[in-house]
Formats: sequence, structure tokens, C-alpha cells
Amino acid sequence: MFYDGEDDMNNSPIRLLDVVALTEDLPDRGLGRGQVGTVVEELGPDVFEVEFCDNRGRTYAMSALRADQMIVLHYEPVEVS
Repeated sequence: MFYDGEDDMNNSPIRLLDVVALTEDLPDRGLGRGQVGTVVEELGPDVFEVEFCDNRGRTYAMSALRADQMIVLHYEPVEVS
């Protein structure tokens, strides 16, 4: 498990296959804040390869992102402290 201790928005561990959303625009990569992707690889401490796919499952972008550039999305209730 990997924790991003610097970003209050993202206190969840980031794991392989987590669904995440960008927290900032990355215009040089053609990606905008709020776009949703899947973590597919751990590249280093707090750095992950994220795959972005369309509704048909076709990959339109792959990008190495730092943990502070994304937030883990939850599809079930989570305990909030």
C-alpha cells in the first residue's frame, strides 16, 4: 500500500487496478482534471502508470502520475474519520 501524506484529498492507499481521477489538468498529455483511469503499474515510490480508456475499453492515454496528481475513487461506502 502507498499513502500520499501531502494531499488531504487523497488519504486512501493507491493500489494496482484502483480507479482514480486526475486532480489537475495535464494539457501536454491531453488529459484534464476529473478524467478517470486505472492504475496498471507501480513505477516507483508514489509514482504509478495510469491507463485511460473510453467507454468501449479502448486506451486513449497512458501516463506516469504522482500520487498527488490523482484521487482514488470509491464505489462503496468508506469510513470517514
